[in-house]
Amino acid sequence: MPLRGLAGAALERAQQLGAQHADFRLERIRTGTLRLRDAQLDAANDDEEVGLCVRVVHEGAWGFAAGITRTPEAAAALAEQAVATAQASRALRGRAVELAPEPVYADVSWVSAYDVDPFTVPAKQRTERLAELSERLLAADGVDHVDAALTQVLENTFYADTAGSMITQQRVRIEPEFTAVRVDRAGGTFDTMRTLAAPAGRGWEYLTGTGWDFDAEIAELPGLLAEHAKAPSVEPGRYDLVVDPTNLWLTIHESIGHATELDRALGFEAAYAGTSFATPDQLHTLRYGSALLNVTGDRTVEHGLATIGWDDEGVAAQRFDIVRDGVLVGYQLNRDMAQANAALLGGTARSNGCAYADSPSHIPLQRMANVSLAAAPDGPDLAALIGGVERGIYVVGDRSWSIDSQRFNFQFTGQRFFRIVDGRLAGQLRDVAYQATTTDFWGSMSAVGGPATYYLGGALNCGKGQPGQSAPVSHGCPAAVFRGVNVLNTRAEGTR
Repeated sequence: MPLRGLAGAALERAQQLGAQHADFRLERIRTGTLRLRDAQLDAANDDEEVGLCVRVVHEGAWGFAAGITRTPEAAAALAEQAVATAQASRALRGRAVELAPEPVYADVSWVSAYDVDPFTVPAKQRTERLAELSERLLAADGVDHVDAALTQVLENTFYADTAGSMITQQRVRIEPEFTAVRVDRAGGTFDTMRTLAAPAGRGWEYLTGTGWDFDAEIAELPGLLAEHAKAPSVEPGRYDLVVDPTNLWLTIHESIGHATELDRALGFEAAYAGTSFATPDQLHTLRYGSALLNVTGDRTVEHGLATIGWDDEGVAAQRFDIVRDGVLVGYQLNRDMAQANAALLGGTARSNGCAYADSPSHIPLQRMANVSLAAAPDGPDLAALIGGVERGIYVVGDRSWSIDSQRFNFQFTGQRFFRIVDGRLAGQLRDVAYQATTTDFWGSMSAVGGPATYYLGGALNCGKGQPGQSAPVSHGCPAAVFRGVNVLNTRAEGTR
């Protein structure tokens, strides 16, 4: 594609019209999905979105325009439209927009860490792999139905701005998922259990043994499902919890990740479960959790879904502290939020690279980095964590969740729950949800696992904004122990 010619036409026209800043993006986003029902192909899609956009700051106001025609004339026309939008919206602005400074990155490129572009694998081969694993599940006793799904994304972005940055990037992500269904026809009920593998910034190799052993998990899933179907319902009360990273990543996402987006903490963002209790007046004083709680934002971690070389404002990817020794010490920022709140943040005015748009037709929003809980360098393994609990529950896998509009009161369920008695697993439980406030929950964390327990979870569909945008994001964490957490019986709660 004539990337530089299109960018040059747009940026030159924006400057001619008086823009203080302008940036240009051209993106191609290819998304493929496969769905199988009982090892038979149910749906297949391969979509490609290609477009270009221009964003400007003109007389202190934002302007934005997007289109699909890839000619220099069309790109220049988008710049004119973006400036006209800024002029129309200037009367509504609360303050003049200024962007935090960032070095210029002239003609640089970045490619995510993967081995095999999944789009180079024939659809027949991909379908056969999903069918093969589905058939193994269907052949097991007690499995009546199997749903399988595969999502794969190839994202190409070209960015240029009036400061002189010019950045070309490519990243790949993939999400395989298998759900086994057991039907109790006599009782008129059913149970489900799905694989625990998170979406990852990997390629087709993820389904063939690199990064996750799907063959091993498929082999053990029917037995776990059968045990779950016969498991007793939990007695509500206070329990010590050992939370596996396949569950804990989502608690981090909802109670720390979203709560420490600065636009949300300041009240500018209130969609998708509201603002945040972690307001900037509490920076460096809020006791977010126990001294074991160390959380970073990281746009650089290998295979992370939010990992990138430069964000959609041309800011280099970084790793930064959010919570240190249990205390709130930082926020996730884009260039506008960083500059406008420099004094509030202790004098720093650099973005930490948290701008992303999910489409060439959308303006970049402040979005979440890979927000992760650090493992203890010499921390215990999973067996030792469980061994330190007398009466508790081991929580594995994510399922449903609920959180209030301040990111403070929450409850989470999971895929699998195992009773802990005197430091040993003693069979599964069902109907379990844990409930707490954010600070009480993280304050109850009494042990953090070592690197051997660490796993990078995440999701492809983190929602934010109006109109809504969806972003991929990962969250790494070890297994951890939480003392005296309130556990609900979801069956009993559902009948109230």
